[in-house]
Amino acid sequence: MAEKEKPFDQIMAGLLHKELYIAVTEPLGGPGLAEHLEAHIHGQIEMERKHILFGAGPLQDEGKDKPTRGMFIIRAKSFEDARKILDEDVFHKKGLRKYKLYRWSMNEGSINVTINYSDQTAKID
Repeated sequence: MAEKEKPFDQIMAGLLHKELYIAVTEPLGGPGLAEHLEAHIHGQIEMERKHILFGAGPLQDEGKDKPTRGMFIIRAKSFEDARKILDEDVFHKKGLRKYKLYRWSMNEGSINVTINYSDQTAKID
């Protein structure tokens, strides 16, 4: 049955409803970000390997030539758990960045993954 033929309540019930937490981070100014960047990236990779980090990276405002903010998307059970995770990031621990936290219900979207056996490469779109 095509999606348009389904009753709307069935469509809504079938959405993913995956609860994630998004933190939009902003630098507080002053030196120190570059000095702690390596530790920050290693922390991100550790969270990724523990399946806590869904995604992260810099955000760039339209018309700007470099990033102005950052974003974490993490798997957590509550705002409190999400804050505990975020507060462990070196930038937040050292008072170099602040963040605003949101709960996000991911409902729609897609991911494409191509795995090539012949040369053992992968691509995510």
